[in-house]
Amino acid sequence: MSETPATAATEQAEATPAGDGAEQGADSAANGADVHDDRPEEQVAVRAAKRERLLAAGEEPYPVVVPRTRSLAQVRSEPAWAGLADGEETEDVVSVAGRVMFVRGTGRLAFATLQEGDERLQVMLSLGEVGPERLEAWKRDVDLGDQVAVTGRVVSSRRGELSVMATAWQMASKALRPLPTLHKELAEDTRVRRRYVDLVVRPEAREVVRTKATVLRSLRETFHRLGYLEVETPVLQLVHGGATARPFTTHLNALDVQMSLRIATELYLKRCIVGGLEKVYEIGRTFRNEGIDSTHSPEFTMLEAYEAYGSYDTMAVLVRELVLDAARATGRTVVPDGRGGEIDLLGTWRTVTVHDAVSGALGEQVTLDTGLDELRRHADRTGVELRPGWGTGEVVLELFEKLVEHTLLEPTFVRDYPAEVRPLARQHRDDPRLAEAWDLMVAGSELSPAYSELADPVLQRERLVAQSLLAAGGDPEAMQLDEDFLRALEHGMPPTGGIGLGVDRLVMILLGVGIRETILFPLLRPEA
Repeated sequence: MSETPATAATEQAEATPAGDGAEQGADSAANGADVHDDRPEEQVAVRAAKRERLLAAGEEPYPVVVPRTRSLAQVRSEPAWAGLADGEETEDVVSVAGRVMFVRGTGRLAFATLQEGDERLQVMLSLGEVGPERLEAWKRDVDLGDQVAVTGRVVSSRRGELSVMATAWQMASKALRPLPTLHKELAEDTRVRRRYVDLVVRPEAREVVRTKATVLRSLRETFHRLGYLEVETPVLQLVHGGATARPFTTHLNALDVQMSLRIATELYLKRCIVGGLEKVYEIGRTFRNEGIDSTHSPEFTMLEAYEAYGSYDTMAVLVRELVLDAARATGRTVVPDGRGGEIDLLGTWRTVTVHDAVSGALGEQVTLDTGLDELRRHADRTGVELRPGWGTGEVVLELFEKLVEHTLLEPTFVRDYPAEVRPLARQHRDDPRLAEAWDLMVAGSELSPAYSELADPVLQRERLVAQSLLAAGGDPEAMQLDEDFLRALEHGMPPTGGIGLGVDRLVMILLGVGIRETILFPLLRPEA
């Protein structure tokens, strides 16, 4: 069928925006966004008046339900409509709904682009189809950002755009606040603080959310394939442990006790291993009362997994499988390195010891036998600040973190840490001064740590006592003595391998974005 005369003629008309004078302007027509961004309260007042006018006329600006027989994506994907010729019309009637992202029209015809998720679809309202009253009401009452429902025939416009030619329309939700101008870059703080707007106007923001969901699904599918059991452990804990980090504390009124939000899931997952659940994992929110920067957030998603009769060697195989499965699931096996280059995750994953890595950065050999005074001289020479009272292990770790970590772009297992800096890891089978522990570095940041877990309850008690003494001496990151955990170990934990993996960090690596982009609603400083 050919296009109606009104459609063909009017589509050539000069575009003008919908709305009253306070909302009109060239930017609205050209870019699908409100102008006068410096006067948002004026626009809110104009839109609030329209809401009142709708109510006075007996129309509901926020109805319980609206007609909707197809999503915009379903209209787009219907084979019978995808191949319509320019100007061809059908008698197929659908009801669709979406947010108005673009409006234009004069005289007898109005156009709008509706958005639903990532899909967009044009709707057309003609004088002959909806009548003068409803066409005028559309021009008077509909603003950019409103959500509307439109019923009409599926057609192809003269220019070949799949469209719905409206026979009726209804307000689905009146937006009292305008969207930002779409052709202007949103400031990062605005994007993060008003994520709901960011999701509306930026496809990239929606893609991050979907990518993270894909990663989480992939992780669970990999664990399921490998025979792991997903469990849940307490978020509120009487004793914080499993990592060296400062916890958030709160008070439980029912028991009149002080509690902490968990800083790790490790100690409870090890209780599961003691109980005979031989392969367990948990993906959940973890909380650390520490600094905020491009790679750290006080609230984040952590994966931890433990396998009886495993070691840090078997955990290296596991984490590579987890990461590569997630990369394949998202279609991102080649990722940005943060320096303008790329990393092929399917390539070789390097292995280096901590002491060899530090030696390479210093240009001098550093070993377990290197004395504290010499290590401090290296730190002074390279400008690395040290805390008073640190031993050789802490100094080596600080030298690594400040001089080496940011340089490791390709996936690298940094292994065999000094035992004193990994109090929950087993002593190395070849040298008890080392711990069987590694950290996986990718794009200059730690992605995953792993241990051959310490199973000896006597040695574990000694190390936790040492940690608790540090805590009593004022170290806010030291672990507390967890008697129930030690009691569990005394029942016998088999040789065990364990890993942690920062889910947000993995998404950051896959997409090349900061942590505030990967967390949907990150914690921010309160607005003034």
